[in-house]
Amino acid sequence: MQKTLKEIADLVGGEISGDSNVVIKGVAGIKEAESGDITFLANPKYAPLINTTRASAIIADYDVAVVAKPVIRVKDPSLAFAKVISSFTPQELIKPSGIHPSAIIGKGVALGKNAAIGPYVVIEDEVSLGDDSIVYSGTFIGHHAKIGSGALIYPNVSIRERVLIGKNVIIHSGTVIGSDGFGFASVGGKHHKIPQIGIVEIGDDVEIGANVTIDRARFAKTVIGNGTKIDNLVQIAHNVIVGENSLIIAQAGISGSTIIGNNVIIAGQAGLVGHIKIGDGAVLAAQAGVTKSVPENTVVSGYPARKHETAIKVNACVQNLPKLYEEVKELKKKIEELQEKLKK
Repeated sequence: MQKTLKEIADLVGGEISGDSNVVIKGVAGIKEAESGDITFLANPKYAPLINTTRASAIIADYDVAVVAKPVIRVKDPSLAFAKVISSFTPQELIKPSGIHPSAIIGKGVALGKNAAIGPYVVIEDEVSLGDDSIVYSGTFIGHHAKIGSGALIYPNVSIRERVLIGKNVIIHSGTVIGSDGFGFASVGGKHHKIPQIGIVEIGDDVEIGANVTIDRARFAKTVIGNGTKIDNLVQIAHNVIVGENSLIIAQAGISGSTIIGNNVIIAGQAGLVGHIKIGDGAVLAAQAGVTKSVPENTVVSGYPARKHETAIKVNACVQNLPKLYEEVKELKKKIEELQEKLKK
């Protein structure tokens, strides 16, 4: 497959600087690109590479200076490049066709039009599966679960009873939705399980990575809002509410009854205590230990998490502790010497 630069510019809605007739045969990163490839520049730290890349053309934003190679200028180079990748390497989804004979389908199951179910899937009684949904092999769907149209459920997903899932949701392998919340009453040195009788409700256009766990609520609902994207290996505890269009990155852990606003970013390995609120547009940096609520549009980092500007200063002080220790040790020695002289 090949395209002219003009065809690519039309695809992404960009403006061309340079020869629009250049023929592009492939896509690649700015370091790996060869002649005939198109690449992109989204991160300013890679800007020096625009003069050394072997790519035949570059997708960049409007602020990038004029370079010797043809450039397609767009508002969002990363998004534009994603469109170009899709046009060169369309993904062929080899999906199950119809219902595989090894699938076990319970009573009262409602399957939408063109729903496809792979081998060894178990669907319990009274489940509703929407139109054009795809369920890959080895998946379990518990009784009275409801899954909207266009769902894409990869192999070995466990969706427990009464879970509600919206439209166009993608769930990757190994994820468990609706597992019991971690609730125990400790009496006399023993831990007695507290029943978790709530549900999980997932909105439309949500994507959930591999090996994610989302616990059912003790009462009411654990909620994931429309458009939110969850990376691999994330733990979301019971009664957590996540707003719309938020991003939760790998290995983050959110304790019970925490409320996450809209358009929040929770970076990798961040940990949140329970019963706090994270405001709309907040950013929790990687490995942040969040012990109290965070106002909207605030960036926090460190442990315990605090405003990023403060955390940077605290970290700088910590880095100087060995030097400070030696200085204090020297000062202490001099004071002792002065005290000895005064005694004489």
